[in-house]
This record gives sequence, structure tokens and C-alpha cells, in this order.
Amino acid sequence: MGLREEAHGGLPLSARLHGEEARRAFIEAHTARVRVPLVPELELCLATEITPLWSATEAWLEARGIEPPFWAFAWAGGQALARAVLDQPELVRGRRVFDLATGCGIVAIAAANAGAREVVAIDRDPLACTAARLNAERNGASIELVEGDLVAVDLRRAEVVLAGDVFYDREASARFAPRLVALAEQGARVLVGDPGRAYLPDGLVELARYEVPVSDDVEGAPVKAARALEFVTRSTAARRA
Repeated sequence: MGLREEAHGGLPLSARLHGEEARRAFIEAHTARVRVPLVPELELCLATEITPLWSATEAWLEARGIEPPFWAFAWAGGQALARAVLDQPELVRGRRVFDLATGCGIVAIAAANAGAREVVAIDRDPLACTAARLNAERNGASIELVEGDLVAVDLRRAEVVLAGDVFYDREASARFAPRLVALAEQGARVLVGDPGRAYLPDGLVELARYEVPVSDDVEGAPVKAARALEFVTRSTAARRA
């Protein structure tokens, strides 16, 4: 099944997705409303075996100016972190929370529903921001979306920083890990979700562990062991002693 490319004044798909309404229409046309196994409380617009985005190739997306649709999947690390936040609402309750690389928004929505005072969800992909906003509305969650790269966003107001499944390759780990450690040193509580990625950095302690049913096509296994973890530095340990 191919992605829909209906004619629209002769414009290529990438040009048609520059507006919020166009992005919403694209997401709703190419995903399904899904409840994922580990966080069934939330209904999300995601790719499934029967939706066009599932079989879209990287070359097809690149030719149309669309980034890989990471936002169309509830990755195991994100599910684990969302589950931990919902099961332990004291992690975020009453706090100002920033969710990095929010993707479909599952972690940010969980934080809002767990009682966070404010939730700011950040992603550099405009489609991800629209998808997270759409999913938040569907689940009655109030979150603010910020489109931008990690290094360009001011995180000094953050009391809790969340990052689900961001250590998926060497480049991503090198980009995220130093910033997350610095935020922990500055006093933020920094929580991540990870399903055993090879580039997970040191300095993390386990908060919870889950067996997450996933797709063989996406993860290469039917179940992934995923953990919610916290960055604990010497400074953070000393503050809590």
C-alpha cells in the first residue's frame, strides 16, 4: 500500500505539509487510532501494518522532504517511561516538565495526566509536533509544543526532564547525553526510557523495568525489555543525601 499523493494544485507533498491543518490531515490519513500494550489508557495516532506509513521507504520519504516518521511509533523506551510516570505520578506531580524528542507525545501526555503543573514537549520535526498536539487533544492533556532542536531550546526552567528512547545511535547519544547530564547537575530530575540500546550512557539508575510487546518489523523482536532510568550525578546524589 503506497502513501496517498492526491493532486493538490500540482504541489509536491512536502510543500503541502507546511501548514498545521495540512499536517493534521496527513497524519489522520496515514495512521490509525491505537492503544499500545503498556499504556492502554492513551489513544494515539500511530502507524500499523495496515496504514500507509508502515511500508513507506526512507527513499520515498526523503524524495518528498519528509523526515523518517519516528513520531508514528510508540517506541519501547517511550512506553516504559510513560508507564513509569503514570505508575509513579510523584515523579512529575506539580512540577514543570520538559519532554525531549517527544515524537508521538506519549511521554508528555502521560506526564500531563499524572499531574504535572506544566508540560513542554519538544521535537525538531514539525510533523511530530502536530502528531503530539493531536494526540494530546484526543487524550484531554494540556501540553505546549515547541518545534526546535535540543541545543536551541532553553531548558533552564525545567524541574523534570523526560527523554524516551533517545540513545538509538552514536550520533543521537552524543547529542543528548552531555545535555542531560548537565541538566541533572543543575538540579533537574532527568528521567529516560531505554530498551537496551547500545549507546546508553553511564550514570543511570533503574526506576522500573517492563516487558514491552513490540512489532518484529520495527524492533526485530516480539518483546523488548525496557527500563525507566534516572541520571544521578555526584551533585544530584549530594542534594538528596
